[in-house]
Amino acid sequence: MPSLLRILKHRWLDETDSARALNEAALSRLEAQVAASETRHSGEIRLCVEAGLPLSYLWRDATPRERALTMFGKLRVWDTEHNNGVLIYLLLAERAIEIVADRGLTLRVPQAQWDGILAGMRDAFRSGQYEAGLSQAIAAVDALLLQHFPLAEGQANPNELPDRADRR
Repeated sequence: MPSLLRILKHRWLDETDSARALNEAALSRLEAQVAASETRHSGEIRLCVEAGLPLSYLWRDATPRERALTMFGKLRVWDTEHNNGVLIYLLLAERAIEIVADRGLTLRVPQAQWDGILAGMRDAFRSGQYEAGLSQAIAAVDALLLQHFPLAEGQANPNELPDRADRR
């Protein structure tokens, strides 16, 4: 049984809270950073920012990780040619952050590296610097993708997924 406090916290926040955390200018800067990143490697990076969990998730007391895994599929991050898509997920109601990487990258990157990226994001988010935390995470994921999936000279990365953050 989910706690009433958790339900209220998630239902209290909505899209306007997401927009306050990341305004249009911030979304545009993050989109440009993702787009620039994807010119250097064959990976795909998606951002998803949600104010709160849907009620169906709250009723079954689902975790932010479960929602991130669902969004990984819903946003088709798993559907890249080289299985090297990465979702960076932020849940504002719980200040929860998750990184979900496809199997092509998880086979090459130890969990400790992902935990390090998450720790850096947590520090920025604690002080309300959502754009800075997401930008830092994009740069760290970019470095991993560049290390493991660099583009060959003259090769282009077809943009398989939108670069714009999904904000809910």
